[in-house]
Amino acid sequence: MDYKKESLLLHARLKGKIEITPRVSVSNSAELSVAYTPGVAEPCLEIQKDVNLSYLYTRRQNLVAVITDGTAVLGLGDIGPEAGMPVMEGKCVLFKTFGEIDAFPLCLRTKDTDEIVRTISLLAGSFGGINLEDISAPRCFEIEKRLKEICDVPVFHDDQHGTAIIVAAALINALKIVHKEMNNIKVVINGAGAAGLSIADYLLQFGVTDMIVCDRFGIITEGSEDLSDVHKAISKRTNRHLMKGSLQDALVSADVFIGVSGPNCVTKEMISSMNLHSIVFPLANPVSEISRENALEAGAFIVGTGSSQFPNQINNVLAFPGIFRGALDVLASDINNEMMQAASKAIASFIPDNELNQNYIIPFAFNKGVHQAVANAVRNAAISSGVARI
Repeated sequence: MDYKKESLLLHARLKGKIEITPRVSVSNSAELSVAYTPGVAEPCLEIQKDVNLSYLYTRRQNLVAVITDGTAVLGLGDIGPEAGMPVMEGKCVLFKTFGEIDAFPLCLRTKDTDEIVRTISLLAGSFGGINLEDISAPRCFEIEKRLKEICDVPVFHDDQHGTAIIVAAALINALKIVHKEMNNIKVVINGAGAAGLSIADYLLQFGVTDMIVCDRFGIITEGSEDLSDVHKAISKRTNRHLMKGSLQDALVSADVFIGVSGPNCVTKEMISSMNLHSIVFPLANPVSEISRENALEAGAFIVGTGSSQFPNQINNVLAFPGIFRGALDVLASDINNEMMQAASKAIASFIPDNELNQNYIIPFAFNKGVHQAVANAVRNAAISSGVARI
């Protein structure tokens, strides 16, 4: 199938992938009077007394805003907010399909960090959660940080945390197969944007101690000139041998490669230089850092990609619907590290150890049981970590 052609035809025919449908009938004056005026004044007055009753009397408790400024849409880059709308609509479809969550796309016509933060903070009272999407780095880090400080609903940047959560889940299971431990492996990450830096931070929390992060200029090393603030921060926690050089240099004797960068930047020779039983996750889309076939031919033992055409698809859709479902169920005020780690562990443990193999380290996205498992784990973690409000 020509997916590009079929997608264009689908979008033109449907003129949008989502719609709003009423949950009540207004077929006569009595029903209208209850659903709208004069009856609707009563829930309004109750919410005026206690704003938290907005979760009881409105759809807020199941409504998530999917928000972008259009600056980092898929692999297309800064294409603008209107051009990002098909992706945001698609994300809303995934929220509904896999999490039974109503989601609404909002595409903002500004790149100004202050304007974005203020706009979203003013809208937050209409939603139970905020999903930030396709906002370019490094602005995305500050936007999420500031919103988490001022909003009383969960704020989650899926490009950062969703990717990290699912990568960690896949790595947990891959390490079981090759009989290695998090604290005894060398991990190389290529790509130091939103996804790469979040993966790095997250795997450090999971116990990885030997890690090198590379950007397009090579290995990020503490003390190097012209590092951005976020790169300076990660340089202090990774590459503790202060190694310098290229991605090729970094991959020598590595156990794990994670690519969130660009197409065809990894060669067979680079993969061959890695340790025995290497784990390779080239996740760039639509063209990965190295093809699955070439990675395996070069000696990679386990390969996971972002493509649905191959085994071991590492896809955020396994994470965010269940994470928000669990958070909304207990009216969580935040999605914290405890909740995210619970999600990773739930995804990984969904596959029994005796079923794990080189081509099956991550559950299939269309298995609805995994989304429920994530929701349950996140819900429990929200309660135990003190951010649940019911």
